[in-house]
Amino acid sequence: MAEAAAIAHPVRLAGLWGAWLLVMLFHVELGLMPLFHGLSVEIKSQVAPGRLPRLFLAMLFYFLLPVAALLVAVHAIADPGGWSASGQWRAAMFWFSLIYTASNVIHLIADIRIPDSRSDQVLLMTALTLVGLLINQQALAWWQS
Repeated sequence: MAEAAAIAHPVRLAGLWGAWLLVMLFHVELGLMPLFHGLSVEIKSQVAPGRLPRLFLAMLFYFLLPVAALLVAVHAIADPGGWSASGQWRAAMFWFSLIYTASNVIHLIADIRIPDSRSDQVLLMTALTLVGLLINQQALAWWQS
């Protein structure tokens, strides 16, 4: 019974991070969908072409870090007494989730403020933000347990 309680939070976190990643993938996929219908997805960019590789690398890390969080949660499920379930890692998971939720809120506000924003993208950013809030709640509960 105690072991089941010890893995409940990381199981929920793993599922929520998985859901977050799937919604993020669909956000990107849906953003590129016009390409398949002969439409442009080009946006007016203020980023110099020479800086694009760094931007792409930053986006790669932005996507891979939640994958790492998912893997840490899965490891904590497999080894509830191990390093991945330690207080420091639980605290790190909470603070990490707050950073991602803040970035999603900023992105959602930016999407809403764009005059010609697509409602499907706003809906997906809303979903990402809501899943992020659930991750925050679960990470806090795990940290405090």
